Amino acid sequence: MLTPGVRYMLLSTLAFALLNVCVKMLPHLPPLEIIFFRSVLSLALSYGALRQLRVRPWGEPGTRFYLVSRGATGALGLALYFYTLQVLPLASAVTLQYLAPIFTAILGIFLVKEQVRPWQWVFFLVSFAGVVVVKGVDTRIAPLYLALSVASGLCAGLAYNAIRRLGNRAHPLVTVLYSQLVVLPFCAAYCLLRWTTPVGWHDWGLLLLIGLLTQVSQVYKTKAYQAGSLASISSLDYLGLVYALGLGYTFFGETFGLPSYLGMALVLLGVALNAAYAYRQARRPLPVVEEIAA
Repeated sequence: MLTPGVRYMLLSTLAFALLNVCVKMLPHLPPLEIIFFRSVLSLALSYGALRQLRVRPWGEPGTRFYLVSRGATGALGLALYFYTLQVLPLASAVTLQYLAPIFTAILGIFLVKEQVRPWQWVFFLVSFAGVVVVKGVDTRIAPLYLALSVASGLCAGLAYNAIRRLGNRAHPLVTVLYSQLVVLPFCAAYCLLRWTTPVGWHDWGLLLLIGLLTQVSQVYKTKAYQAGSLASISSLDYLGLVYALGLGYTFFGETFGLPSYLGMALVLLGVALNAAYAYRQARRPLPVVEEIAA
């Protein structure tokens, strides 16, 4: 039986994988312009839904620092990630992005005081070894792109910890709303200086789809991090690699050598072991303390 947090994360990763394909189909549009369009649509959807639900869109005073922090770090990480999606093979870009769960768990020790068990560190190292193998055998990954991917993962880790600090004090749609409010002014300024006009229904349709998939992915990812522990939920991000392999081959004809597939298998193995371990720990009964009569 899957926990609510796991179910939310599975839906989020599927939506995000489809979003990746849409972004890669728009290599002629700057990443910040794509983020501008997705933010406008997501902002409108979030605000409209919050008004309908009669939820305060600006959140409570004690939550706004974390809402803004989540928006700022998430936006920077996303911009870097979109850029690597456009210049790297889909599965390679997604694999390097999977440093984010490791950063999330490490930062969570200090920011939200969530401990990572020793075996979970072993499983994270297995996944990280897979990332190293993929980078080492794929000559299309330049050092600059690797550095940008690492920076993107670090920003994502900070954003996920901000969500965890919020807990259930903010509605998921409020968190998504703030993410768009923070990034929109910067993207708008960039578009004013370096505007590239989308071409035809193909571009506009993909931009619309990116906005809708963003809404689904962000809402359910926020709900997942509110419902489960950082170590168990963040590891499920790695499942997007399966989607990336299939979608990259289907839409872009991307193939890899055997060592790359072995590295990706290591990534997935670490995820599966981590998820199984977290599930067993959650089902383990608490020790019973017997009271001794005086």
